[in-house]
Formats: sequence, C-alpha cells, structure tokens
Amino acid sequence: MTIHFLRDLEKLKKDILTLGSMVEDATNKSIISLVERRPELAEEVIQGDSLIDAKELQVEDDVLKILALHQPVAIDLRFIIVVLKVNNDLERIGDLATNIAERAVLLSQHEPIDVQNDLNRMADAALEMLRNSLDSLVNRDKNLARKVIDQDNEVDAIHYKLWTALQELMCNDPTFVKRAAAAQSAAYHLERIADHATNIAEDVIFLTSGEVVRHEKLRQQRTN
Repeated sequence: MTIHFLRDLEKLKKDILTLGSMVEDATNKSIISLVERRPELAEEVIQGDSLIDAKELQVEDDVLKILALHQPVAIDLRFIIVVLKVNNDLERIGDLATNIAERAVLLSQHEPIDVQNDLNRMADAALEMLRNSLDSLVNRDKNLARKVIDQDNEVDAIHYKLWTALQELMCNDPTFVKRAAAAQSAAYHLERIADHATNIAEDVIFLTSGEVVRHEKLRQQRTN
C-alpha cells in the first residue's frame, strides 16, 4: 500500500464525514424550521443545498480517481464502494431536507393543524436515525447500524397514522387541504430520510462484516 494511496484514502474518509456533517446540519435546521415554524431557518437550508451538491460531486470524483489510480482490493475496495453509495444517500437526504424546508415556509404562513405532535415525533425519529447511521459509519458500529434498521418500523408506523389523519382532515374540511397536503408532503420527505438512513446503516453492516442485509425485511415477509 503506497503512501499516496493512504493519503487519498484518509482524505476520502474526511470528505465523506464532512458531507455527513453538512447534511445532518441541514436536516436538523429543516426540522427545526418545520417544528418551530421558523421560515428564516428554512431559507438557510434552501440556500445551502448547492454546497451539499458540490461536496457530493467532489467525493464522487475522488472515489473514481482512487479506483483508477490505485486499483484497491479487499477491505479498502469495500470501504470505497460504501463511500460511493453513502455519498449518494447523503446527497438525496440533503435534497429532502430542502423539500421539508420549503414545506416549512408554507406551513409557517398558516395556523398549526392538529397533527403537529405526530409530525414532531416523526421528525425526531427520522433525525435520530440519520445521526445514528452516521455515528455507526464513523465508529464502524454494526450494532448501532442494526438499531437504525429497526427504528425504520417506528417511522413507517407514525407516517401511516399521520397520512391517514391528514387524509380524513382534508375530506371533512376542504379549507384544510392546502395545509394538510403540505404536512403530508413533509411527512413523506421525513419517511424518505429514514429510508436513506437505513440504506447507510445497511452499508455499514456490509463494510464491517461483508454481510448484505438489503431487502432483509422483504425476504422475512416472504418466508412468513
């Protein structure tokens, strides 16, 4: 293993963690803007999305250069593959945070609706999943990664309850349609953040053990 390869690998580790920190910060701000009705914070998230996109492109370019120049094998190759996949998930989470911020701006212009508590619970759970998935990557902690995967069921359950309540609200009172639709959209984006956090956790398990756990839930359902 050459000094140049070690240097490039270390830089790649720092860059993917920097991107993770940027995305976590954007997600946290978007959720605060949604929960606390702070449109000025939402605008920060919207304006900062281009920085996340630029960092994602840089990490992808670094991965391709390492593959071309050093032709890594074994655990190093596994790590680089995981970085490439996590990089994509993080960029998508950044986009979803921006979408949530846009909905937060709209919702801040109207009176709160009765489902706010469930929306807050869902936001907290999705953010915790993201944080745990990134911590599991930093520490290569497959047990924490497993916890993230299990947490996804909780987010899905809250999402279903919230979606049903908002649908009923819109049917009973058409004046709520605009607000409820925005809340439904925000909830959908939170659910997708949880899914991407699950993807990262699955990649951490692959990185640490070589075990592929993607679609594990679907396989279990088919055997039951």
